[in-house]
Amino acid sequence: MKRAGTLRLLSDLSNFSGAARLRELLAGDPAVRVRCSPDGRHLLLLRPPGSPAPQLLVAVRGPGAELESAWPPGQPSPLDAFLLPWPARSALVLVWESGLVEVWGSGVGPGWRLLQSTELCPGDGARVVAVAAPRGRLVWCEERQAGADGPLGPPAVAFSHCVCVRTLEPSGEAGTNLGSTHILLHHCPAFGLLTSRKDLFLVPTANTWTGLGHILLIWSPSKGKVVVAAPCLGLSHSKSLNPGRGDTWDFRTLLRGLPGLLSPRQPLTVHTWAPTPQGLMWLDFRGTVSLVQPHGGSRTVGTLQEAPASLAGSAALGTFHGTLACVLGSTLELLDMGSGQLLERKILSTDRVHLLETPAPGMENQEELEARGGLRLLSAVGLFQVGWKTPQSLELPSAEDMVFEEACKYYQRRSLRGAQLTPEELRHNSTFRAPQALASILQGHVSPSALLTTLRAELRDYRGLEQLKAQLVAGDEEEAGWTELAEHEVARLLRTELIGDQLAQLNTIFQALPTAAWGAILRVLQLQPDGNGHLRSHAPPDVWKKVLGATAAGKEPPNGILPPFELLCQCLCQLEPQWLPPFVELAQQQGGPGWGAGGPGLPLYRRALAVLGEEGTRPEALELDLLLGSGRPKAVLQAVGQLVQKEQWERALEAGLALSPSSPLLRSEIFKLLLAEFARHRRLDAHLPLLCRLCPPDLAPAELLLLLRTYLPDELEPPAPFPEPGAEPPLTVGLLRALLKQTGTQGRASGPVLSLYEDILWDPDTPPPTPPRVSALQASDHPGLEAWAPSGQGLYVTDTG
Repeated sequence: MKRAGTLRLLSDLSNFSGAARLRELLAGDPAVRVRCSPDGRHLLLLRPPGSPAPQLLVAVRGPGAELESAWPPGQPSPLDAFLLPWPARSALVLVWESGLVEVWGSGVGPGWRLLQSTELCPGDGARVVAVAAPRGRLVWCEERQAGADGPLGPPAVAFSHCVCVRTLEPSGEAGTNLGSTHILLHHCPAFGLLTSRKDLFLVPTANTWTGLGHILLIWSPSKGKVVVAAPCLGLSHSKSLNPGRGDTWDFRTLLRGLPGLLSPRQPLTVHTWAPTPQGLMWLDFRGTVSLVQPHGGSRTVGTLQEAPASLAGSAALGTFHGTLACVLGSTLELLDMGSGQLLERKILSTDRVHLLETPAPGMENQEELEARGGLRLLSAVGLFQVGWKTPQSLELPSAEDMVFEEACKYYQRRSLRGAQLTPEELRHNSTFRAPQALASILQGHVSPSALLTTLRAELRDYRGLEQLKAQLVAGDEEEAGWTELAEHEVARLLRTELIGDQLAQLNTIFQALPTAAWGAILRVLQLQPDGNGHLRSHAPPDVWKKVLGATAAGKEPPNGILPPFELLCQCLCQLEPQWLPPFVELAQQQGGPGWGAGGPGLPLYRRALAVLGEEGTRPEALELDLLLGSGRPKAVLQAVGQLVQKEQWERALEAGLALSPSSPLLRSEIFKLLLAEFARHRRLDAHLPLLCRLCPPDLAPAELLLLLRTYLPDELEPPAPFPEPGAEPPLTVGLLRALLKQTGTQGRASGPVLSLYEDILWDPDTPPPTPPRVSALQASDHPGLEAWAPSGQGLYVTDTG
């Protein structure tokens, strides 16, 4: 049943001091800046400079006096104001563009009282352009004017700002302690500052140089780290930035050390920024809401039904219980943060609406405890809570029924039969034991001791996972924690059916934490090197089946989502490229029918080559290794052909020799390919022993000579006794001796000479037997007889008919 979104009135503002003035400012000025104290008791309204009095109003819920302030037209008004949750009293911090800071406190005496006044920018000409007040700190971005060296040029103006921080803590009952100034960033562009409960976001503004308008920074004071992110490029880099250790960065030096961030990109087109517990959200002018998480990763949350008409239009973003709330003008839209689906759309009675942060944990009163789980919405009408209401008549199925219903869906997806499974069939059919065992546990048929024994390992893993999550939330050993969490998640996903969301989640983990994800794959597949450059695995066939399975026809994943095997190949290319060919060879040995290795689809080496890119753009060494290790005749011949073109003779010969004797035809084709090169030039002579070893054992000398005659170049002129200077030396009988000897000794039968050319193979120290003499009369009677006498040798070859 669909949930219903509700707006519940928490207060009509009558319980706030200065309620009439509060309603007046909320209804009259759309540009008013509204902030709420972490305990929810104070509302702060700050109007922009030049607005009519009062420019500042602090309203208090319950007992307490409000604070109204106004500044004459010739006197500047505050740039920003903040409410701080100090234990003994509430504090108000006012910051001016000139750098003046005033700290006001309530609860010390009647009304509000000035506690401290100081200057943030003691130097001449500096001005504050943005300020934020994260927990216990005051952070500001100031613009520094030209020094004694002269005016700043256009490039230097883009980096004429710096970001500074000072601690701000209470001291005693009526004092404050403002620490010394520490510069976080030198020579940076103009940044806007936004803060959540844990992180500070430095975002580009309209005054930021265009070439840096796509970059933002996330500083986590508790972790002492800063993340530089470019959401449009999908890049993020983390660096140490801990003021307690004296860390500081020159912004230009920081960017030069982070590759890829300065790629030409258009600036972010942002209408509204909104810090949330999940990270930083922004709404662009197309109506798309995106999220940048604290670790720098970004994603699209959803798209609104309406887009902001202009920068002047009001908009506010907030989150609660996995739901995104967006107020655009007088429209409230609720979207699911997981899927981006529009859940509900409401039309409000006013367009002067502000979303307030939820109170910090431990600071809620009874009213806030009742409203916990929703988002607060403030207007001149009152203070409301946005939340979900579940109908009281909703009947939830029993745990036992849910077990069999979910089991039906699971088994139906894996079943090959056409009949539909039913919960009743699962209850009584002894084939499906898992849902019956779980149902018995839920019914209490299993004793507590037996149940504890059964679930001990699962409970131990669950407890370890919860402890790991607690460490990540606390910020302890963050890198090791994320690595361990990624390993747990990859192992879990490989136990599921890798389709849809599961496959997309696996791709996300490999993109965010490739090293940790590959470490999990090593453990799941039990991969180990054997010392000879190969890999071995002891993983069960079911695991390999999930890894090697290709995408089913008609169920191709969306763009950018890779199947598991392609994902592992891509990860190996990034981390350890030299292990990609051994991994593909091992995968080819594991394949079964329909797994992608022995099925009708593309062979695994072709799938791995597709990951490397288009033909002509792949790394040559990896492509050759994949082709040679594929075991496919066409692929091996293609690789040997490439080696011949590169004149890598030794490797081409070793590729042929590495083939098992069960591939005689392939070895013969490689031998013929290299024999053709041997006949055309002399660059293969140094590797003649390897060529002899590659010679097929059933090749006769006569067949070898006929092959050579086919490959020899045509002679246009009579042969000369010696080659011309600089010309390629011709093939000689001396070079052929080793090959002919190889063909003559392999499979040679004892007895008389069987080949016309075997006499060439005999030892030159032993003269051959004298051939029979042929008279002139006999020669005339047999015109087919021919005699050939080489110079200096009485060697005759007779045609015996």
